[in-house]
Parts: sequence; structure tokens; C-alpha cells
Amino acid sequence: MHQLNQRVAYGEALVELGKLNENVVALEADLGKSTMSCLFGDAFPGRYFEMGIAEQNMTSVAAGLSLVGKIPFVHSFAVFASGRAYDQIRQSVSIAGLNVNICGSSSGLSDFGDGATHQAIEDVAIMTAIPNMTVLVPVDAIETRQMVLAMAKMQHPCYIRISRNDLPVYTKDEPFVPGKMAVLKEGTDVAIFANGVMVAKAMDAAEILASEGVSAKVINASTVKPMDSQHAMELAAGVKCIVTAEEHTIIGGLGAAVSRALQGKVNIPVVYVGIEDTFGTSAYSHDELLAHYGLTEQKIVEAAKKGVMLA
Repeated sequence: MHQLNQRVAYGEALVELGKLNENVVALEADLGKSTMSCLFGDAFPGRYFEMGIAEQNMTSVAAGLSLVGKIPFVHSFAVFASGRAYDQIRQSVSIAGLNVNICGSSSGLSDFGDGATHQAIEDVAIMTAIPNMTVLVPVDAIETRQMVLAMAKMQHPCYIRISRNDLPVYTKDEPFVPGKMAVLKEGTDVAIFANGVMVAKAMDAAEILASEGVSAKVINASTVKPMDSQHAMELAAGVKCIVTAEEHTIIGGLGAAVSRALQGKVNIPVVYVGIEDTFGTSAYSHDELLAHYGLTEQKIVEAAKKGVMLA
């Protein structure tokens, strides 16, 4: 399947947005060639602010820029964008409901060589817990572009989680609607809600399950917050169980969001596939880490079978 890089798509979309709206500005924490915000800096040097390795200060400056009518996008590795600047995001950005857009790049385990300190496995939980914050996990480069264009118009804080690596393309080229979930494969026995890199794993798992007589629906749940409870309920209607799959800790991420959306509405088993209560580690490749932490199509297959047995 055709693959594209989310980081490159993000940088190109930011340039596209900059051409459409002169109020768009970008702030970077000395990682522009990694986050690809450097593309915006090359196109609009007067609207690009290199803040150094100082995510707290960068976020505070972004809040000030928002207050004078600018639309700031701030960038760092996801672990630092969400964790190092938590206080400034909460106090200066989210309490005021400012239109500050935070890009957490090299998310999950995709920064495979740098180990636990650089691998964001709890960023979605952190950002989801902050009131006023929209949390987005695009499945591919196309959806990344669509999200960037939509974020500038939302008029409140947004967090987008970008993988370091090339990912298969599943998204149709159409405007992004926050909260919308897309059915990539129909099925009747199991509904698999996945996002980011785990969507491809879910699609592969659905093929394996089909060969074993289990029909699996695959859903790209790229908006973790706000999640459309009514839509989630409709997607889960009629199946025997639900599986959630995410490159994130099972605590406070997509699994929790789906369970919360369906609470009291759909009484079927929900089985989580994600990182257990542990930090990441270094490895020779992203795939090696995904296998080590059970983020594979086979683990999704096992979760689906477990859910069907519990039903």
C-alpha cells in the first residue's frame, strides 16, 4: 500500500495554511528539521520563531500571540510538547480557551532509538484530561493535512499527534470534521476502533480474522476528544464486542475514550490493545518496539477472539 510521511505532510500543510492566512505563525523548540516546521520557516521567515529548547516559554509566547489575533502553531517532540509545557498549556492556553495549536511530533514509540525519555506513550491521556482541548491522532499524511487546515479555524486549543514514520494512506481527500470517525472496513462480529499506526495493524488483523470466520469492522477513530458518543454507539451497534488499538498506554487514551462514549449505551465487552503501564525503551527499529509491546495485528486478533468469547 502507498505510504507517505506524516511529518512532511504536516510541514507542507502548515505552509499551505500560511499562504491562506497571514495570521498563522509557527514557534519551534529547536527541532524544526525533525518536526518539519522548518518548511514554514523557509516560506515565512518573518512569521517563524525559533524559541530554543524551551517548550514552557514557547507555549507562553504562543498564548500571547493568540491574544493579539495570531494563530500560533507550536512544535516539539510529543513527549516534551505535552509534558514539559503542561503548566503553561493548562494555565495560559486552555483556561483562556485560546486558539493555540500544539504539534506533538515523533509520537508514541516512533522515536525508537532514543528510549523512554523521548517516547510519548501518555501524551494523549495528558492532553485529553485538559478542559477545552481537542485531541487528534491522524491515521496518515492525507488526514494530517486535513487536520492542520481545520485546526486554525477551531478557535480553541488543539493537540495533534504526529508519527515519525511513513504510514499507509487510507483517508479520502475531503475536509476534516472534528469528531468524525471513518469506517475503513465493514464487519458484523467485532468493531475495532483504532488510530495512528494501529489502523494498519487493525486492517491486517481484520483480514486474518476473516480467514478464521470472524467478521471485523475497522474504524479510524482519529479524534480522541471530542468523541461523538452517538456516532460511536451507531458504529458499535450489532457487534459482539469492541477492540480498541492505540500506540499509547491503555490508561487514559483511545480505549478510555471509547468506553466513556459507550458507557450505559452499549453493553458488550471492550478489550484494549495498547501499551501496558510501562515506559518505552530503545530499539533498532519502530517495528521491533511495536512487537515488543504487543502492538501487532496478532494481538488485535487475540483481543477480538477474547471479546467474542466474553460476549
